[in-house]
Amino acid sequence: MDIYDEIENELYRILSYWEQFGLDPENGGFYGRRNTENILIPDSQKGSVLNSRILWTFSAAYKYSKQKKHLQLAKRAYDFIRIFFYDNEYGGVYWTVDSKGEKLDTKKQTYALSFAIYGLAEYYSASGEQEAIELAKRIFSSIETYCRDKEEQGYFEAFNRDWSVLEDMRLSEKDINEKKTMNTHLHVLEAYANLYRYWKNESLKEALESLVDIFLNFIIDANTSHLTLFMDEHWNSKHYIFSFGHDIEAAWLLLEAAEVLGDEEVIKKAKNASMKLLTAAREGLLYDGSLIYERNLDDGRDVKEKHWWVQAEAMVGFYNGYQLTNDNLYLKDFERSWQFIKNYIIDLKNGEWLWGVDENNISMAGEDKLGIWKCPYHNTRACLEILRRKSEIYN
Repeated sequence: MDIYDEIENELYRILSYWEQFGLDPENGGFYGRRNTENILIPDSQKGSVLNSRILWTFSAAYKYSKQKKHLQLAKRAYDFIRIFFYDNEYGGVYWTVDSKGEKLDTKKQTYALSFAIYGLAEYYSASGEQEAIELAKRIFSSIETYCRDKEEQGYFEAFNRDWSVLEDMRLSEKDINEKKTMNTHLHVLEAYANLYRYWKNESLKEALESLVDIFLNFIIDANTSHLTLFMDEHWNSKHYIFSFGHDIEAAWLLLEAAEVLGDEEVIKKAKNASMKLLTAAREGLLYDGSLIYERNLDDGRDVKEKHWWVQAEAMVGFYNGYQLTNDNLYLKDFERSWQFIKNYIIDLKNGEWLWGVDENNISMAGEDKLGIWKCPYHNTRACLEILRRKSEIYN
């Protein structure tokens, strides 16, 4: 079996896990949490990010597989988002609801709004459901109205339910409470690029062009070619960490956005930036094909954990580098990355992928198999991207 057959098999194995263990038959939608051993944690909260990522996953899977069950599961995610997560009074989506769909954390995190757009646009592409893209358009309007910095461009992190000022804007406890972050901008970029594929709106085009420009001029550090993770409203850096997974994810998402826009000059700049980001990301590449989590420049410490999503994005990033240069170095990096995933990240016992392994390649205890952050989006997308790109090269 060649590597592409292995990856296709893995795609269906991941999807099968979510079909078998993800569905919440009592309350609708999908469960909120399973632990590392795949044990269900009853009555867990449900996150809009997870559900939007599930929506994207099964929508994209259906476009590849043409299996009706994948479209049905996408509709299941869509219905739950539409009914329980969308805020009909103020717009946008809530951060979390309880297991039955009752509102919990009603803040409006720009990151979560972006994933809702990303998933809704993909579902529209898969199903033709006009209501889905109309909902995506409404969320886009909310982001542009309330989240965008009209003076210095970019997007602020978070707001209360009614779009009033929120003091703690952090996406997670490990983040710094700053007004602008790379992570949010990366996923607004990703969402807007996907929406623009299906809705050629001039305001959306301008916003996407602005985001590409922001990455090229403010977020990619001119000296290191790594991403700047946390910034104030004036784009001043507030933390010095190299996030290798984000570097390599941005390397291909930035180019994808430029290609969606179709401006050759912008594409040329994005290709150059893509290769610089890829070179920067390779600083975290180990001999066994794994990509470590991050490097803290304040104390010189490497966090040598190998998280599932970082390895998934590495697959795509290295393959993208190979396509751009035809350099077998990057093809070998991709092959080694996949081998590491097979050896250490794929969980043949409990299904899906592990959250990650430590520096000794031992499974990280206490992390979720399914949860607010543990989702089927990075790994299914990596499989789908490789299969699509392989087709482009060999057909």
